[in-house]
Parts: sequence; C-alpha cells; structure tokens
Amino acid sequence: MPRFCLRRGAKAAAIVIALLTGLIGAARPGAAQPAPAAAPLTADDVGAWLDGFVPYALHAGDIAGAVVVVVKDDKILALKGYGWADVARRRPVDPQTTLFRPASISKLFTWTAVMQLVEAGKLDLDADVNRYLDFRIPPRDGKPVTLRELMTHTAGFEEQAKDLYAVDAAHLTPLAQYERTHLPRRVFPPGEVAAYSNYGAGLAGLIVQRVSGEPYQAYVERHILAPLGMAHSTFREPLPAALAGDLANGYALGSGPPKPFEWDNIAPAGALTTSGADMARFMIAHLNDGRFGAAQILAPASAEQMHATAFRSVPGVNGMTLGFFEGDRNGHRVIGHDGDLDYFHSELDLVLDQHVGVFVSINSAGAGAANEAIRLQLFRGFLDRYFPAPLPDPPRLATALTDAKRVTGDYVLSRRSATTVTAGLSALVQTPLTADANGDLGLPILDSLLGSPPRRWREVAPMVWQEAGGRSRLAAVVRGGRVVAMTTDDFAAGAVLQPAPFWLSQAWLVPAMGASLAVLALYAALWPIGALARRRYGGKFELSGRVAMLFRAARLAALADIVAVLGWLALLLGAFGDTAGGDPALDFWFRGFQLVAALGALGAVAAAADGVRVWRDRSAGWASKGLAALVVVAMAVVIATELAAHVFNPSLAY
Repeated sequence: MPRFCLRRGAKAAAIVIALLTGLIGAARPGAAQPAPAAAPLTADDVGAWLDGFVPYALHAGDIAGAVVVVVKDDKILALKGYGWADVARRRPVDPQTTLFRPASISKLFTWTAVMQLVEAGKLDLDADVNRYLDFRIPPRDGKPVTLRELMTHTAGFEEQAKDLYAVDAAHLTPLAQYERTHLPRRVFPPGEVAAYSNYGAGLAGLIVQRVSGEPYQAYVERHILAPLGMAHSTFREPLPAALAGDLANGYALGSGPPKPFEWDNIAPAGALTTSGADMARFMIAHLNDGRFGAAQILAPASAEQMHATAFRSVPGVNGMTLGFFEGDRNGHRVIGHDGDLDYFHSELDLVLDQHVGVFVSINSAGAGAANEAIRLQLFRGFLDRYFPAPLPDPPRLATALTDAKRVTGDYVLSRRSATTVTAGLSALVQTPLTADANGDLGLPILDSLLGSPPRRWREVAPMVWQEAGGRSRLAAVVRGGRVVAMTTDDFAAGAVLQPAPFWLSQAWLVPAMGASLAVLALYAALWPIGALARRRYGGKFELSGRVAMLFRAARLAALADIVAVLGWLALLLGAFGDTAGGDPALDFWFRGFQLVAALGALGAVAAAADGVRVWRDRSAGWASKGLAALVVVAMAVVIATELAAHVFNPSLAY
C-alpha cells in the first residue's frame, strides 16, 4: 500500500538509478530536447526492450523476481516473468500462474465493485455513507462522508496503521469488526484535502458487502474475477489450497531469506493475490470501458465516469479519478495505482487514449529505493520509447524569486496522524522545499528517495513550477496569502504536502530539542560526577530533608526526559511501516514510555523548585544558576513538544 515513506539507502539507490537511466535514456536536467522517433509498439519490440531492462535492473537492485505485463486494446503484447518466485528452490516466476501481492492495487477492484452497485441503483456516490452502515461515522463541519470522498481519499480521515496487518491468520479481524472498532478521526474538511486512507477503502468494501448481501471476497469473485476469467486471483486469506502452491515468496533482499506472509485485516484495501496474466484481463476490461471478451463488468458510462477527473488537490498537477491516480505524461491521458507491502511492490498504469496498460510487480523491497526506482523508470521509459514527446522548456517567470520565498520551508504529508500517539512522526518526517538564487525550487527528499541527481523546478506560471530538463510539475495553492498545499506529479494524488505546523517544525524543534537534551544530559551527569568527587576528596553532601529530595527528583526527571524522548523516537521509527502496526507488543512500549514521560513532566516541578533554591543561594555561582535556569527551559521544551506530539494521549489507537 502506498506509504509515502522516506526510504534510506540512497547510495545503493543512486547506483540503481544510474544504471536504469542509462538503459532507458531518461532525460537529465539540461536544455530542452526534441522528441525522438517512437519505437514500434509491437510484441517483439516490447519483449526485447523488457528483456534488456528488467533482468539487469533486478540484479542491480538485489530483487528476487518480477512479473511485467503490457496490453494493447484486446491483446497482450508482453507477458513476462523474470527471476525467482522461490530463490532457494530455484522456482522461476511464471507470468501465467505465479502469484504476486499487488497490495493497494486491490482498491481498484473495490472501487469497481462500488461503481457496479451505483450502476445497479443500490448505491449513491453523494449520499451519507451512514445510510449503508450499522454504525455511525460522525460528521465533520456538519458534513457526512460520501462514497465519492472515499474514492478520492477526501473524507478527511487521519492516518491509522494499527492492526492494519495481523501477525498471523488466527489474529485476522473480520472486516465489519475492524471498521467499527478502528474508526480514525476526521481531521480535514471533507472534500477539500486528499489524505490517502486504507480505512476509507475498507469502509467502501464493507458497504459493498452490506448492500450486496455477500461477503466482500465472495462479491468480488462473482462479479469481477469470475466474469473476467481471473482464475489465479483471490482476496481470501489464507489462500485457497488450489492457489497456495503458486505464491511467490516475499524478500527484503533477493539475496536474503524469504519473509513471512503479510496478513491483511482490510481485504478491500490490499488483500488481492494475483498473477500477471490475470491482471492483463483486468487492465483490458478497464481500457475497453468495462468489457473483456463477452464479459461486461461495467457499463461504458460507468467506466467513463470512473476514469474521469473527480478531484484535483492543486491546479496544474495530476489529480484523482474515482479511485485511480492520474499520471498524465508525454501528452497522454494516464491513470493508475501503485501498491506496497513490505516485500511486494507493484504498479498498474493505463494509457487511456492509446488503450495501453502496463503492470509490474516485484517480490522484494530491494537495496535502498530499488523497488521505487525500477517501477518509476520502467513506466516512464516505456512512455518515452513508444509515446515520446519533446521535453518542455518554458521560460522562467519574473516573479520566480518572490514566489519562491513564499513557498520555501518544511512540509508534511496530509497522509499522517494528527491526534494519535504517532503524531510525532510529523516532526521526524518532513519535506524541506528549498530555492536557489534564481528562485528555482528543489525538493531534496525526492532526490534522496530515488537517489537521483539534484533536480530543479522553475516557475512557468503563477505558483506552478516545471522540472528543468524533465517532465514533472510542482504547484502550490495559496489562500489568504499563505501556502496551504503543495504537490508534484512525482507524488501520487492521494496526498499533498502541507506546511509543517510551527509547534512540530524541524526548523526550530531540532535545534531546540538537541540543545535541551544536551542541557539535561549535563545536568543529570553532574549528579554522579559530584558524588564521585565528594567521595574522592572527602566532601559532604550539604542538602537534607525536603531540599535533598527535590534535588534528586529534579535529576531523575532529567533522566526520565532523556529516556522518554529517545525511546519515543525509536518507537515511532519502529512503528513507521504498515506491517509494524500489527505488532501488539508496541502497546506495551507506548504505555511504558508514556509513564516515563509523565514522570519527567511531574519532575519538572521539582526541577523548578530546585532552581529557585539555587537562585536564592548566595553561595551559588552564576554557572550553577545559569544551568538551573536552562534546565527549567529545557524541560518546558520537552513537555511542550510531548503535548504537541500527543504523547500523553490515553488512546493507543494509531
């Protein structure tokens, strides 16, 4: 499922990107280039191109295996398996039967099911979803949730990862129970902010289940998989016995051991298991307005409605259809979806105006950002080879410097937790937007994520920037003189960048917390150092009674603050990943560090009292008085940050 996570390992990723861009001739920043001649879109040419690209990319990225499918109109142009489904047993990938797990691409089946029921008159895209549920989704700003908002990820839900995955089959939660008990808060105005939501997709699947009277898995089998002849596909977990033996192993690295099956509690959001050949049928059906052979899973009008732009967060960049992300490129209409588990990574793209579809799935995370790099470069290389277009080279606006100053700063993704115990991730994962002397913008996180050379965007229209020597656009929305949203074509349209809230902005928080922890560490360290010095030189501890108790409590509070902050950071980084949310042991650690943080907060009172004592002590030097004052300030910074990060939230729903 798309995580918008910031993967590390940039060095390895840079090597992969360099290899891939050399193979497919991707454009580098520089002067505009005319479009090369298009290669013939034939089975022979596509097959040869893939054979030259994929094996080398898998080897460079340390990825075990992949399946790639290319369709055109009603035909399969390429159906390719590469590498290994099982490395140890040397079982190769068979594109007909080997099963991959395309994660959030599963949502396209859920949205297709919703459109079928809309077509049948059983669902209304703009009705309050509470009409179809036996529990209530509270309104936000007096407005309900609608299916249209679920399909465009604009219902306003904050991110929630807890229990998204189960540790094993015995701990799978029924869909209706999960949706009832894991309802996230709505933190954005409905219909205004795209914030990708697995919960929202699960809610739509539950509505399909309730309105149709069939379990979700059974509905999809009867109304989508069976009509399309997708006999090697299922949403059931565990997999049916007839399919289980065809499942590819998942790997962190292709050179490493296989990883366990990833159990999905929200089947409509990500539980599909399928083969490349079956995905070809699904793509052909959507390219042909709902028809595959004699089967018609959607009426043409319904398919057209589903494929049309339904929401655009930021003018000037790609938006969303009813369920698909737009990816228009090289002058062509493109819609698609990606999907990520920890060990399977996939992408589906439909070039609608050319009736062409491309699907790729790989069964390893790979070295660094290899899985992202391969998917990105494969599809963009495909478009540049078969549907080339001149690189745009518009002039820079005269307002570039002025507008650059308005938009530079730290940003956070709208797909985030805003009120739960993981809200502190917004302080850890921020996207700086920089500008150079010409007013051209840089987005270093993209360069780091994909290991690419630094890219620049020049302003070519008010609040719209074009990648220099490339095709991506970056744009901002300004309201009341303030930037409220920013995004780029390199991000899926299911989320936008928003200015980081001041209280969690790295611009001041990183130096403030660093200085605070240093002060507290010095303060705590002087306690045992003083004791050792007194023991060595025969000194005497002058304090006693209540004053001595405050002295010790203040130092213990400093230790508690240090442990709480560092422990919470480690905990958030450990929980930052979809499957980690399925680990029940995290609750113990969250509660433990909450207790330590509470002790630190209570101990701040002792530190303040001890500081007053030091300042009243005429024998105390200015160094002691200064340190006492700094300790109170440092503890205040820690407590304020903990409050802003919702560390003390009694709920462990995250």
